[in-house]
Amino acid sequence: MNNHIQGIGMTSQRTRDRLVDRLRREGIQNQRVLEVIRTTPRHMFIDEALAHRAYEDTALPIGQGQTISQPYIVARMTEIILENGVPDKVLEVGTGSGYQAAILARLVPKVYTVERINGLLMKARDCHRTLKLMNIYSKHSDGSWGWPENAPYPAIMVTAAPEHVPESLLEQLSIGGRMVIPVGSTNGRQMLKLITRTPSGFEEQTLDAVRFVPLLDGSIR
Repeated sequence: MNNHIQGIGMTSQRTRDRLVDRLRREGIQNQRVLEVIRTTPRHMFIDEALAHRAYEDTALPIGQGQTISQPYIVARMTEIILENGVPDKVLEVGTGSGYQAAILARLVPKVYTVERINGLLMKARDCHRTLKLMNIYSKHSDGSWGWPENAPYPAIMVTAAPEHVPESLLEQLSIGGRMVIPVGSTNGRQMLKLITRTPSGFEEQTLDAVRFVPLLDGSIR
């Protein structure tokens, strides 16, 4: 493993271990999730100038007005997706830096991820190739449309906040499937919700107060 992936100094394994210890103290219990976070080089997914902060438990800017999510939120949302067992595939709405997809790719067989900003998607694909994560399938598209060609999905993870849950994403959830999604305005209150599709409709559970960038319409070259 080369030094860029392995990390040195503030990106070293010791620094990653401290992050995982903190996540465990904050309530993350899934050992597989913790191990994947411990061994995935988050510093590769952010600008080099911020690499020394990669293993702080905080969101960081990645350009284009977007952020890489706080590690606790990544771990929490991943843990929720895996609560009822490992789904055979996950749809991620909002690739962003590509870090969340990289975490999922080491835990589930297939990850489909959609990003509206092409420049971010290109960078994320480069990182995934470097890490040899060949089970991530990505698409440049309006995230609120999902990826209907590969539906239905037993799990959907949305990493940007709509004011209301998009109907198109609900339709792409399989019976018994679970969607974890932040809902609310960027200026007001956002809540992380778990939506489960049942044979008769949808059950919604409110989990945590969160702060995400908004889920916007359209795509950007």
